[in-house]
Amino acid sequence: MVKIGNIELGSFPLLLAPMEDVSDPPFRAVCKENGADLMYTEFISSEGLIRDAAKSVQKLDIFEYERPIGIQLFGSSIETMASCTEIATQAGPDLIDINYGCPVKQVACKGAGAALLQDIPKMVAMTKAVVDATNLPVTVKTRLGWDESTKNIEDVAERLQDIGIQALSIHGRTRVQMYKGEANWELIAKVKNNPRIKIPIFGNGDIDTPEKALEYKNRYGVDGIMIGRATIGYPWIFNEIKHFIQTGTHLDPPNLEERIRVCQSHLDFSIRWKGNHGGIVEMRRHYANYFRGMDHFKPFRSRLVTSHSYEEISQILREIAEHYQTVVHE
Repeated sequence: MVKIGNIELGSFPLLLAPMEDVSDPPFRAVCKENGADLMYTEFISSEGLIRDAAKSVQKLDIFEYERPIGIQLFGSSIETMASCTEIATQAGPDLIDINYGCPVKQVACKGAGAALLQDIPKMVAMTKAVVDATNLPVTVKTRLGWDESTKNIEDVAERLQDIGIQALSIHGRTRVQMYKGEANWELIAKVKNNPRIKIPIFGNGDIDTPEKALEYKNRYGVDGIMIGRATIGYPWIFNEIKHFIQTGTHLDPPNLEERIRVCQSHLDFSIRWKGNHGGIVEMRRHYANYFRGMDHFKPFRSRLVTSHSYEEISQILREIAEHYQTVVHE
């Protein structure tokens, strides 16, 4: 049984990675329905939370069905991170996660996210301040290092464990790599196999099939896997991986009816949460992925991403069902 504090996650948990502008409550709802064991909010700016910025505050929204759920924070100021940890704790999550992995310039150039990989003493001090500011378990997501010459994750893991984090998720790339090249799980395995490490170690990077999930589980011995990009438009991957690990056989992929049902459910929640305009705009990034691989889908996608009407989008989804069922039967 893998545990973070008192949170039991099963024998080999599958985690939904926190993704900016993706892992909001509507998206998390469909991932939870399809087997995600632990999920995180989109990362929340500590400075934005302290300023009471609307976007940051809205990201604190969590729902009972999501549990266990973690709120992920990022920032460059130790004092601000401690203060916003107290705010986030009041929102009632099951744990607090610190982002030391985000590679994008807008974050790293401000001294937050993966930038802390260049200043390990500050990372340790910031983590200690967050641990001290909450009664909840604190976890960390980070990368192997800043670049090829500073892959310091083994030292980082020991030092963060020593000051009280209760799990570590490692993306198998450096900051300089961004999302290019192949993720290096060998270093993740070294951290996991270090006899000093007692906390759960979760691997992240390039997991996009049940076969790869099982292979990496067996080869690298991690306690669980965190999945990001492969879940976008395909939340079924969690249950597909679980079924394959348990049985060695594949679940049938979602049929057209199931794709449309989940897409419609996602849209409905998106509008309830962000309002008509915001909900419709947020969904546009998901349509191509929900219907990936379908022949001649481009005209439907063009209509879905340009429509401003919930009724019209729902009608297009009904047309998709009718069109492709007709094509199959011809």
